[in-house]
Amino acid sequence: MNKWDKRFIEMTELIGTWSSCYQQDRKIGAIIVRDKRILTTGYNGAPSGIKSCVERGECLRRKMGIPSGTRHEMCYAIHAEQNAIVQAARLGIRIDGATLYCTHQPCVICAKMIVNANIARVVYKNGYPDEFSMHILSEAGVLVQRVADLEGEDGGPDIA
Repeated sequence: MNKWDKRFIEMTELIGTWSSCYQQDRKIGAIIVRDKRILTTGYNGAPSGIKSCVERGECLRRKMGIPSGTRHEMCYAIHAEQNAIVQAARLGIRIDGATLYCTHQPCVICAKMIVNANIARVVYKNGYPDEFSMHILSEAGVLVQRVADLEGEDGGPDIA
């Protein structure tokens, strides 16, 4: 893994700590980068003006017994990748051709947004139980790389 990939994936973990998700293992962070410059950041949390799960004192998904990787719509939070893409749109920042770094593999909803935002590459650290998302990204020609797969490389090119 090259030094830029390492730096940016470490930043996603810091940004994930800002999450308002009730579940400690679901503190997700994302950043969108082009030419070694951070364009936007995102973390999972409730939309503006909506109480978060932390404020509610419970996780709706856990309360309803919804397994991870399913029924994404049954959650108060917006995913980190979605927030990073929305932030770019709100600020008028071009993200086509960029790299999205994320603490976790994107879900299928995020994958579709990544494809339509014309993000060229996704680098993630942790897996997520959503094989269909990987199919969508692959079919669209988005380069997807897991950190564990990059760690054995000799550093690789600085393409962030």
